[in-house]
Amino acid sequence: MKILAAMSGGVDSAVAAARAVEAGHEVVGVHLALSRAGGTLRTGSRGCCTIEDAMDARRACDVLGIPFYVWDFSERFRDDVIADFVSEYQAGRTPNPCMRCNEKIKFAALLERALELGFDAVCTGHYASLVNGPEGLELHRASDAAKDQSYVLGVLTAEQLAHTYFPLGSTPTKAIVRAEAAERGLSVAQKPDSHDICFIPDGDTRGWLAERVGAEQGAIVDRSGAVVGTHEGAHAFTVGQRRGLSIGTPAADGKPRFVLEVRPISNTVVVGPKEALATAEIAGDRFTWAGRAPQDAAFDCHIQIRAHAEPVPAHARLSDGELSVVPVEPFDGVAPGQTAVLYDGTRVIGQFTIARTVSAVPVVA
Repeated sequence: MKILAAMSGGVDSAVAAARAVEAGHEVVGVHLALSRAGGTLRTGSRGCCTIEDAMDARRACDVLGIPFYVWDFSERFRDDVIADFVSEYQAGRTPNPCMRCNEKIKFAALLERALELGFDAVCTGHYASLVNGPEGLELHRASDAAKDQSYVLGVLTAEQLAHTYFPLGSTPTKAIVRAEAAERGLSVAQKPDSHDICFIPDGDTRGWLAERVGAEQGAIVDRSGAVVGTHEGAHAFTVGQRRGLSIGTPAADGKPRFVLEVRPISNTVVVGPKEALATAEIAGDRFTWAGRAPQDAAFDCHIQIRAHAEPVPAHARLSDGELSVVPVEPFDGVAPGQTAVLYDGTRVIGQFTIARTVSAVPVVA
């Protein structure tokens, strides 16, 4: 096959490209320039897609003996990922920018251009597996549960899966990948993994958002509506948060309060006890299927609501264009805007963006 290897500048994508070459494919490496801040450099393990990363990707391609290019996707990234991130927070939701990047950039914009240029597939260093099932191609969890990235790939459709290549999916551990990189003479063998949001490399999400959406003082209220404190901008809070709450009135039981809801229109943050974070149902109308769609409108599954959360058994139902999920045991601290990924064993069924939640703990008047 003719394969376009997406080279982030990290060890995973470098080894993935090396394995594609070793498998006999015609491989071309490409690094995506997602920011026009030319002087930006990575700090420790924070951020990615910087000049330093592009240089590391080029060196890896030189070692592998494959062509290397840098493609400027900064405008698409700004419009489809960064702008979405800001607008979601402005609407009181908690977005996942890695999901949007995979959905809009790596497996949409990049894949579209790759196919236009005659490539058969895009290769990445994601830890996930593709399996030829009885009814077509299926997306499955990776062998290494600690590194499994099937959750952030849950946005991929059947058509996109047909043109993807994940060489690391069956690798038992990340240590094996690093050892292989060293044996191949790749300088990124011990490069630290990137963390946090790539376009906020200092990790100060609150400060970054304040610069773009402004900060306006508002009320912090309890579930009854009583004002218990003030804040400097509702966008800085997310459901489940405990730290950073300026509450002057202690709870009657003396226990800490948590953010239960963010109301952007009134610039209000609702807080309450930890048990009030229990969520009995989640639902959304922005959903996709990773391969074949479920044959029945109602079905049992496992649901995962965060990248590193444990999947929990649940019952899903599709009705009137909305996909709703009721877990066997309530979720803890679910926020609108999060992505819920559905599994059948190790296979990814599909995903949806959470638009509404139902609390398992009713408000006591």
